[in-house]
Amino acid sequence: MTTQHTEGPAEEGVRRWRRLRNGIGGALSALGVFLLLSSRYAPNRPVTYTGIEDHFKYGSIGGDNPQNGLPLRVMQILPRMFHEHLPSGGRDYAAFGFLQEPGRPMPIGFSVRRRGVDLVGLNCAVCHVGSVRASEDSAPVRYLAMPANTVDLQAYFEFLFDCAEDARFTPDLVIDEMEKDGALFPPERLIYRRAVVDMRRGLLRARDRLYVFTPLNPPFGPGRVDTFNPYKTNQFGDYYQGHLSAEERIGTVDFPSIWNQGPREGMHLHWDGDNTSVMERNVSAAFGAGATREDVDLPRIRRVKEWLDRLPPPAFPFKRGEDPATLRQGQVLYEEYCASCHSIGAAGVGRVVPIEEIGTDEHRLNSYTRTLRQLQVRYDRGYDWEFRHFQKTKGYANQPLDGIWARAPYLHNGSVPTLWDLLTPAERRPASFYRGHDVYDPVRVGFRVDVREIDGRGAFLFDTSLPGNSSQGHTGARYGTELSDSDKWALIEYLKTF
Repeated sequence: MTTQHTEGPAEEGVRRWRRLRNGIGGALSALGVFLLLSSRYAPNRPVTYTGIEDHFKYGSIGGDNPQNGLPLRVMQILPRMFHEHLPSGGRDYAAFGFLQEPGRPMPIGFSVRRRGVDLVGLNCAVCHVGSVRASEDSAPVRYLAMPANTVDLQAYFEFLFDCAEDARFTPDLVIDEMEKDGALFPPERLIYRRAVVDMRRGLLRARDRLYVFTPLNPPFGPGRVDTFNPYKTNQFGDYYQGHLSAEERIGTVDFPSIWNQGPREGMHLHWDGDNTSVMERNVSAAFGAGATREDVDLPRIRRVKEWLDRLPPPAFPFKRGEDPATLRQGQVLYEEYCASCHSIGAAGVGRVVPIEEIGTDEHRLNSYTRTLRQLQVRYDRGYDWEFRHFQKTKGYANQPLDGIWARAPYLHNGSVPTLWDLLTPAERRPASFYRGHDVYDPVRVGFRVDVREIDGRGAFLFDTSLPGNSSQGHTGARYGTELSDSDKWALIEYLKTF
């Protein structure tokens, strides 16, 4: 005879707890899967800003898309977790010259896209907000649409690649570091485990594409970028397959200013004048910042464009010479030596000057090729934007001089530190100088060449003997380099009024 066992209250309670625990675990797993899928397939929701200046500094242009955007919360802990990969003395992203405003999750030039995992990407402002200070111990003043003279993009990306290569870049260790800022819920941990894996894999892929050419080239240094070679290996990697010719692989240039864009419509844009459409140039720049064909944000880019069309250049912020005779002398010299090429409305402004005539470094000119133009023209098929104005040129374009005081260093590659040096014969210009800080020289008009460190961040020693860095050209009698010193000072005083 078999004796039937009857559950006691304690056993029944254990059984109920197990069912409840399993149910909770299953629900959490289902919730985790749901959130994981949501994070990957939820509609993109870039943060929207009412004010145009905030939109310019932090609004999306598409670079924070799911393919190229990076998880915000992971980005926030990287400098702390991998501090040894920062430049010497660095503690956060300011080590790369980025400008940080209080209360913002990331520096100026980083946009945020709301998803299951918030993503960050780059926008126009990362290259086009600069700062100026009167002395090493004074506070910097920021200027929108000015070249980002302190930002070292190459060093920033190398930091990200170094983090991705580090053996500690694992889901467990990254999440542990994130939880120092507050515990994650179990579903969040599940989501971020996948996000960390995807982020590492994406960074290593980007490293492999970008490092096709960077080990062979002089470093960008602060305030400069190679405009089109990363573009080739990112957007058209299937064509180039890791191979760039020696002639085209160096294309580093100074960040330009982007105020007062309306009068520039129809001029030859970019340093080499390879496009005459402001909007096409802006869309092309968005791809350089990480946007894809599917996610480039035309309405937000157009909003920035319409504001920049009318944005005036900033006034010279330091005391100027007020002698009327000197200013009249400078104006006369400007009309004689500069106006025909650089005054808005003049016949030569926005025109491409042949390289044989201008004589400046030809590497950037050679980096934009007819092959790239053909690839760009095909790139837009089936989309609501098009590249119809790109062209291969044979020189560099004359640009208006509005806000010229804030656009130092000079020439397309940033190889001449001040206006005084630009008016000096090429053979007597500085062979090397420090750049990447924001301490200004209001006399020579440009950034000081002798500042080696600012706010604990070392300046960059620019060497004009390296390929792509030459300070030759724009020299001789027609360019004013043979004027007397008094004439040069008068011309400089007048240019401060622009």
